[in-house]
Amino acid sequence: MSREIHDIFVIGGGINGCGIARDAVGRGYSVALAEMNDFASGTSSGATKLIHGGLRYLEHYEFRLVRESLMEREILWAMAPHIIWPLRFVLPYHKGGIRPAWLIRLGLFLYDHLGGRKLLPPTSVLDMRSDPAGKPLKALFAKAFEYSDGWVDDARMVVLNARDAADKGATIMPRTKVVSARRENGLWHIETTDTLTGRNDSHQARMLVNAAGPWVDHVIRSAFGQNEAHHVRLVQGSHIVVKKKFDDPRAYFFQNPDNRIIFAIPYEGDFTLIGTTDRDYTADPRDVRISEEETVYLCNAASEYFKEPVKPEDIVWTYSAVRPLYDDGASKAQEATRDYVLKLEGEGKPAPLLNVFGGKLTTYRRLSEHALEKIGAAIGVKGAPWTAKSHLPGGDFPVKGYEAEVAKLKRRYPFLTDPHARRLVRRYGTKAEVLLGDARGIDDLGRLFGGDLYEAEVKYLAEHEWARHGEDVLWRRTKDGLRLSKEQAQSLEEYMAARPAMAG
Repeated sequence: MSREIHDIFVIGGGINGCGIARDAVGRGYSVALAEMNDFASGTSSGATKLIHGGLRYLEHYEFRLVRESLMEREILWAMAPHIIWPLRFVLPYHKGGIRPAWLIRLGLFLYDHLGGRKLLPPTSVLDMRSDPAGKPLKALFAKAFEYSDGWVDDARMVVLNARDAADKGATIMPRTKVVSARRENGLWHIETTDTLTGRNDSHQARMLVNAAGPWVDHVIRSAFGQNEAHHVRLVQGSHIVVKKKFDDPRAYFFQNPDNRIIFAIPYEGDFTLIGTTDRDYTADPRDVRISEEETVYLCNAASEYFKEPVKPEDIVWTYSAVRPLYDDGASKAQEATRDYVLKLEGEGKPAPLLNVFGGKLTTYRRLSEHALEKIGAAIGVKGAPWTAKSHLPGGDFPVKGYEAEVAKLKRRYPFLTDPHARRLVRRYGTKAEVLLGDARGIDDLGRLFGGDLYEAEVKYLAEHEWARHGEDVLWRRTKDGLRLSKEQAQSLEEYMAARPAMAG
């Protein structure tokens, strides 16, 4: 049994749980966090990987959410310029299209002016007959609007929040399931099980935060014994990754006849990411998989725009996740609010509980700040907001300093190829030098598992970022799973299985 009484015990190692833990420990609270699987193994690694205002949310009058999201884009970019960077989006238009030009212009005007944009370039209009962005598209689209948003390596953003929280003193426990939580003598008594070893443990905390994402209602029912919990609307979103469809560095925003939108985004150098779908989901979130219907939908929707059709045989990878939206009673899945809701139970009494519903990657930092306001009101204020001017691990370089970081890394480690150095800086920023250590040649990086994934990087991920399985390395800490063969992936899994578990 843990003898320490934590101020806050967080359930859930997605972006919201890790963000709250980081913010709280940075203010001086004693924090513990339990995640039943790997970090970002649920919703947080299954998004479209955008730091964006949410242009389409304007149609649903979600002005507060859009404004907050727009303001957060540049804050997050400055926090983590290695894993977040600007991306221009091309929105093709033709007469008789889904939305009239005046409506698109109005939406983009609001988008440019709602959120205090300083670094990102404004909206522009493109002649697709001469602009390179028109090359892969059908001739029907002679005009387009271009606007700015951001890209994020979502799973890395989650684990870096967890890493920073641990560095600041939080107790971070991946692969640890909360099996029960009860109030006793003014404290929460939490029972956990290590899902790898089966070890049971007990913890105590003054306050509990339920940030279990798609499982938030399940935690309320099973861990707390409350039977009437129903606050979450589960919405499935699926994506396909295909061989690269275009060379342009910009992404595309495609409007569909059913009023949904999809994106086609340059992905990991050699691929194009296409998504997302929106449909209600009622099964176990652990079992979510892309359906044949969704695959056909995404292929057909993208093929309405690209000259060269997107075919199922082009697909090299798919992923699907369940978004835990707050159930606001909307009739259609795509109309359900993407805003977050924080519900405090037991305010003014011992052992309060904060349930976290909804949210999106872009607003996780503000959600965390709002959660800390409620936590402070419940158990006493400690510290002050601090994350807006902070850096995530490896992100302590200027927002436009990526090329300089690559050049610096190559000067210190001249044996690195340019693509390898770029990938290392994109993943680890200034921490790439910690990973490479005193290596003098490529052989010093140890065994090569495939692509440019060497043993030194795998060891770093195991020792510093809680990677325990091959899947953790290949699909969350990196996306090297796109480049390794099945045999290479199996070899990595065997290597990971032979390693002792690291505490992180």
